Amino acid sequence: MAIYFLDSSAIVMRYVQHQGTERIRQLADPVAGHFLYFSRITDVELTSALARCRPGRLSADQVSAILGRFRKDMAQDYRVVEITAPLLQRASLLADAHGLRANDAIQLSAALVIHSLDPSVIVVSAHPELAAAAAAEGLATEDLNQPG
Repeated sequence: MAIYFLDSSAIVMRYVQHQGTERIRQLADPVAGHFLYFSRITDVELTSALARCRPGRLSADQVSAILGRFRKDMAQDYRVVEITAPLLQRASLLADAHGLRANDAIQLSAALVIHSLDPSVIVVSAHPELAAAAAAEGLATEDLNQPG
């Protein structure tokens, strides 16, 4: 059993086939007993990513089914880090310190909330910039772009 913080790039792999899909499905397997966290903004990011990839890749029905599965899983399998004013203030500092995009800074700030509660948390991402910033902040990371 371990504690993982999954950013949006990791979460989407549970539902859309990618190099890291098998790893995410292993982490989400209830038998493994892992605690899986993500930021509340992930719902918006996942919806946006699926809507943008729809033309030619996924049908509207496929997107609807994926979002339905995700929202069901969100209620059962994940622990959600809520967006608060202090989290956003820290995200702003992280964006400045590491040159992160806004959403990656919010994801890192949320991961640091979990890290403050349990330093063993592992940040799982397919965004190299986010992973590098997380490592610079002292968090363990797992890169889904690397063969497992």
